[in-house]
Amino acid sequence: MNKGDYLAYRKASSISLVGLVLQLLLTVIVFFYSRVSNDLAAGAASIFLATGLIAWGLLLLIFDQHRRERMEAMEADQLAASGASAASAFESVGDELQVAARRLAFIYRWVMPAGAILIGAINIWVGISRIRHWGGLDVTQIQPRFVGWTLAIGLSMAVVGFVFARFVSGMGKVDAWSNLRAGSAISVAGALIGVVLAVGGFLELSLGINTVLAYSPMIISAGMIAFGLEIGLNLLLDVYRPHKPGEIPRPAFDSRLLGLLAAPDRIAENVGDAVNYQFGIDVTSSWFYQLLSKWVLMFIGIGVGVGWLMTMLVVVEPHERGLILTNGRISEPLVSFGDRGDGDIGPGLHVKLPWPFSRYETPVVMGKRGESGVRTTTGVRVLQLASNPPSPATTPILWTESHAGVERLNIVQPDRVMGEDDLEKTSHEGSSVAELSLLAVEVPVHFVIRNVKLFDQFAVPGQREDLLTQIGRRVVTQYLGELSIHEVLATHRTTMPLELKMRIETAFGELNDGHGPGIEILFVGVNGVHPPMKAAPSFERVIIARQNRESLIEEAKKLQITVLTETAGSVELADEINDQLIALEAMRREIGRESVEYIEAELAVQKLLERAGGEAGELILAASATRWDRHMSERGRASLLQGQQEAYLASPELYRSNMYFGALLEAMKESRVYLTPGDLGSLKVRLELQDKQVGTDVFDAEAGEAMQ
Repeated sequence: MNKGDYLAYRKASSISLVGLVLQLLLTVIVFFYSRVSNDLAAGAASIFLATGLIAWGLLLLIFDQHRRERMEAMEADQLAASGASAASAFESVGDELQVAARRLAFIYRWVMPAGAILIGAINIWVGISRIRHWGGLDVTQIQPRFVGWTLAIGLSMAVVGFVFARFVSGMGKVDAWSNLRAGSAISVAGALIGVVLAVGGFLELSLGINTVLAYSPMIISAGMIAFGLEIGLNLLLDVYRPHKPGEIPRPAFDSRLLGLLAAPDRIAENVGDAVNYQFGIDVTSSWFYQLLSKWVLMFIGIGVGVGWLMTMLVVVEPHERGLILTNGRISEPLVSFGDRGDGDIGPGLHVKLPWPFSRYETPVVMGKRGESGVRTTTGVRVLQLASNPPSPATTPILWTESHAGVERLNIVQPDRVMGEDDLEKTSHEGSSVAELSLLAVEVPVHFVIRNVKLFDQFAVPGQREDLLTQIGRRVVTQYLGELSIHEVLATHRTTMPLELKMRIETAFGELNDGHGPGIEILFVGVNGVHPPMKAAPSFERVIIARQNRESLIEEAKKLQITVLTETAGSVELADEINDQLIALEAMRREIGRESVEYIEAELAVQKLLERAGGEAGELILAASATRWDRHMSERGRASLLQGQQEAYLASPELYRSNMYFGALLEAMKESRVYLTPGDLGSLKVRLELQDKQVGTDVFDAEAGEAMQ
């Protein structure tokens, strides 16, 4: 190097300082904007720009140290030229006086790799953590508050970053300033981030498309991960790459991919330099590389042309049906080798005009967060028109347990079920109090697309399922509002799906000026009907009370059947007897007990009771038997008295004697009589009360005959 080399490094140091200040300014602006606007993409961009401060700081350090090393080398050369070294007391120290050179070597050996590792680790760690965090968010809701500022800041970053990157990349052509290419890579990375923000803001403001703006945090995070991985790959390759003597080491954060964007007019040269640098040999001098660099633009043009012509081919899968839109209007394919319908095309190969003049569209099944799901038209799609279904579980879900995270409650009429005797209905007549009830009902609607043209016309993509859901919820709300809570929970569960299906089909049929949305409803269900979780215990108490009531009624009926059966033999016969007794009582009040009709009716009831065979019949038969027994006894006594009276009248003396002696005979029956003379003066009777025969001879066959 000549004596003026230190001036070149001073110039590089100045440019590095400008880059550091510019990077710091962009970092601060983007950081505060992300806080104010709640822009997640800008927040990630501010972290990447902050890592760029480390890179520019390292470049400033290395160029300043180069400047010091050159100045130290110039002083050593001047000392050697003046001959003062021969008389110097330090003539034997040699390289020990080259302090700046040793520091420069230390920086290249340890500081630069450590800084590159720090930059790569921060980008990889932040990128992965942000992707994991945003993976659980609804990307359609990730939108900054001030989209206009997003466009302005992104556009400013893109312009300033690209212009400065081009300027620095041009300085990097000089060998002494080659490390400035790392700074140009950092600047072009900031420009790319600005392009992402600007494109997202422009699409949101001009066309209302927030897809790029919603996914920009993911895009920037993925870019940070890719940048960190490239730094790690550069470090690894630099270990095994052979180094030329006196070659200036290249920083690991000098991205080769970003370097191509910083100098697009020198793509071939940059690729050649990168290949030569990695392999340590002059690959660009080979015939293959010379041929490739000569025809590379033509090859790229041919590839782009073939890719553009490939957009004319449309392959429709077996489960798809779609439309060909030419300048926004439905058109027919140029050539068709597959199924063609009324305005739509089916499975097979079709040829259309190339993009952007013509494009193919198939309605897709939208996911929970609005992202496109399965691209199909014949697949079954589901709309939830009421409460959300519970998460899949293997155990039953009770009313007192949570069914879904957020439940939609529908208004229904209060219970109109009354008692069998309409007492409750009578008690509520004239009441003007309006009552309402709430129920959670799951109403899944399964449908398929039958006419893709009608389905494409009735709403814009992304809003078709939402429009069908809102119309269906209106129908479900109106229908449930007409039913009582008892009908929804119990009595109308089998008829509700059919009625809802007819009403929903009628409501959908009004779309497209009466042509319908081009779908067929396969199934409408009414599942998981339950009251709110807080009100479930009250319903359980009502159900328990009703069960107890029914139990008491059944017990009363059981007792009724038992009593009537025991009394009258059967329930039917008891009812018949009861009806006749009521009629008999009415007859008694009208014509009295003495009438012939009443007596005949009473006898008929009596015969019916006797025929029943129950306890009443048994009591009547027993009373009748007792009556006849007493009647005949009294009648016999009356006849005996009459005969005795006739005998007395015929011969009173004889009757009295007969009665006297009969009574005496009755009194002396089984008594001992002793006859004594009438003139006996004294009578002394001796009685031997000992039985002579105390037993019988068991061996005598004739013994005991006298006793028999």
